[in-house]
Amino acid sequence: MARYYRYKLPPWARNCIYVAEKVTLPILIFQLVRTLFFPTTLDVFLLGILVGVFIAFYLEWI
Repeated sequence: MARYYRYKLPPWARNCIYVAEKVTLPILIFQLVRTLFFPTTLDVFLLGILVGVFIAFYLEWI
C-alpha cells in the first residue's frame, strides 16, 4: 500500500490542508480554556477530537 503523500494533491487541496494545519493550534488552545472554565460533555468531546487532529498533523499522518 502506498504511503499518503500530500504533495501529490492538487494545489487547492494542499492549500486547504496547510490552512487547517495552521488554524488547529489556536482553536485547540481556545477550546482548552473553554473546557477548563465551562466543562460540558460536548466541550470535552471537541477537545479530544482537536487534540487527535493536532497530533495527526504534528506526526504528519495527514
